[in-house]
Amino acid sequence: MTTDTLFTLGDPIADEKAPKGPVEDRWTTRKFEAKLVNPANKRKKKIIIIGTGLAGGSAGATLGEAGYHVIQFCFQDSPRRAHSIAAQGGINAAKNYRNDGDSVHRLFYDTVKGGDFRARESNVHRLAEISTQIIDQCVAQGVPFAREYGGLLDNRSFGGTQVSRTFYARGQTGQQLLLGAYQALMRQVDAGNVELHARHEMLDLIMQDGRARGVIVRDLITGEVKSYTADAVVLASGGYGNVYFLSTNAMGSNVTATWRAHKHGAYFANPCYTQIHPTCIPYSGEHQSKLTLMSESLRNDGRVWVPKAVGDKRNPNEIPEEERDYYLERIYPSFGNLVPRDIASRAAKNVCDEGRGVGPGGQGVYLDFADAIKRLGRKTVEAKYGNLFEMYERITGENPYEVPMRIYPAVHYTMGGLWVDYDLQSNIPGLFVIGEANFSDHGANRLGASALMQGLADGYFVLPTGLGDYLARNTGLGEVSDTAVSEAQERVRSQIDRLLSIDGDRTVDSFHRELGRIMWEYCGMERTEEGLRKALELIPALREEFWTRVKVTGVGEELNKELEKAGRVADFLELAELMCVDALHRAESCGGHFRAESQDEDGEAKRDDENFSYVAAWEWGGQGTPVLHKEALEFEYVKPAQRSYK
Repeated sequence: MTTDTLFTLGDPIADEKAPKGPVEDRWTTRKFEAKLVNPANKRKKKIIIIGTGLAGGSAGATLGEAGYHVIQFCFQDSPRRAHSIAAQGGINAAKNYRNDGDSVHRLFYDTVKGGDFRARESNVHRLAEISTQIIDQCVAQGVPFAREYGGLLDNRSFGGTQVSRTFYARGQTGQQLLLGAYQALMRQVDAGNVELHARHEMLDLIMQDGRARGVIVRDLITGEVKSYTADAVVLASGGYGNVYFLSTNAMGSNVTATWRAHKHGAYFANPCYTQIHPTCIPYSGEHQSKLTLMSESLRNDGRVWVPKAVGDKRNPNEIPEEERDYYLERIYPSFGNLVPRDIASRAAKNVCDEGRGVGPGGQGVYLDFADAIKRLGRKTVEAKYGNLFEMYERITGENPYEVPMRIYPAVHYTMGGLWVDYDLQSNIPGLFVIGEANFSDHGANRLGASALMQGLADGYFVLPTGLGDYLARNTGLGEVSDTAVSEAQERVRSQIDRLLSIDGDRTVDSFHRELGRIMWEYCGMERTEEGLRKALELIPALREEFWTRVKVTGVGEELNKELEKAGRVADFLELAELMCVDALHRAESCGGHFRAESQDEDGEAKRDDENFSYVAAWEWGGQGTPVLHKEALEFEYVKPAQRSYK
């Protein structure tokens, strides 16, 4: 089985919407060139939005405020429970309040470099430009950012940078930003511009004349399958990290919305780019259904170390300074504990593989705040990180003020997602994709505190321009036919009936957990050709077994959590195969994709720019037959070089 037999090569693609000219002028140029919808006509346009996290919530609020009629869905009981609320550490913006050399260009540079030169320059520069507007808007909404003694908003550092550009609200930044977007969204609900449907899950896309014209959703309380049509559809449904079963994502996070769109022809870009976060509470047993993130902001003041001696099981407070290895500070003296996430994660894995890991099973490293408490005082540390320390103690029973935290890498964020152009429109006309659900801005590795930045940039500032241009250029879409709606409904009902009729002897969770083990083992922090080929034998076999042995209790016309999970796991089983194909075909290491066969003499990721400087955009061709379309990446302003944080 060669890689050539795993997929077929399609025509190359390009981002036709990105303007030419100096990178700092492209966003201004695009905004001017985009056609506009006048206020009276906006009231006649319907837009469906799937998701109410930072990207979806900000998009709904902004489009509602603009006068469009928005129909919005979330599977949670309230938009406030979107997974964005779990983001802790902060949001980046190039304000340069610290006067430490930051600028829009430096944020642009850090992001392209941090993504290991696998992102589009045009998109990244736009994100850096918009970052400053996001902070102003959120302050105006009342988001309670931390402030320093002079009254200005405070900043802290995050991985992959040497400046302090991260704005924060203790360890609750995602929560506070989401509440800001939520209150703006609910204002539009109250005004009648946004029609909000909680506890509904998108299960299919309604297509007509090659365009996205609506969605099929299931009411998760009653089980009723419903259809909604519109002039355009926006997916803001988050990432797919739960393909690994254990991740820092909320248990409900899934790939279904984007995967069902993919099966209608939307390209899925760079699915192998998954981010392993270095600062998570270690796995502790089979009882666990998810992992817990400890904010990357903790690496500002916490020092990462392991014992120098293999098998040293002493209490950490009994290990003297000279017998500790502060390995990140030793290997990467310029950045120290603030190296990017992919590098910190692999370094932690390496010291644990050497037998120097700590805690049960040796799968952990220490994150120690003794120096910070001594230098700053306990009250100052509490003011910065108190809620995170409390959460850690509740989960582990250990007091991090007195003993070092134990951390270990875990699946956290997915840089891959549906392919979109500069306007955030997929290759399906009328289907827009924002936030973590698209692939657009981070390349092969996301810098910390950039997820919140991208979600809000997409929803508040970018989407309205591209969506308005599409609607202005497509004024005669007409009504959606009953046939298009009924065909989509039938696809959904058919799968529901199939899942309920199997009546096997294995639970949905047992399949999900087994898939997660395969993915973590063979397509996790380190990938090899042999391991990926093994996964590509195991996953199709597991998928076949799922469709003959899964047991889904209950019926479709009622609240049925097992049915919800079964549909999501069915999609994960298909996505997992594509992730492994993508990882196998990309015979290089870059960012969150680390191939053991492609590393330098120091064990660092070794890119192959000559052969792999492209976006891999995959077209659905049926199970086992994806089609690869390549979008060439060009670098005019940040020239690709070996990443060095030493």
